[in-house]
Amino acid sequence: MPDPHRHTSHPEVVKRLKRAAGHLQGVVEMIEAGRPCLDIAQQLHAVEAAIANAKRMLIHDHLDHCLDDAVGAVPHAQRGPIEAFKVITKYL
Repeated sequence: MPDPHRHTSHPEVVKRLKRAAGHLQGVVEMIEAGRPCLDIAQQLHAVEAAIANAKRMLIHDHLDHCLDDAVGAVPHAQRGPIEAFKVITKYL
């Protein structure tokens, strides 16, 4: 029986988070090496964006699969509210 909490996007989410973790370690090394604050801030921004994108992917996957399981499959023509909700989640 498949695990209901594992989705096809999870390997990609993990890959993105591991990449962000490596990038974050690089930022720590930049700070320890005394690199310019502007460079560090730019790299921290990139780490934040990577994590936010992984979170968005996870949430969208949840909406696509778990919500469908709870309320039933929604025909493509009627997915407007779900798609709008997915778009608005970027502001969370």
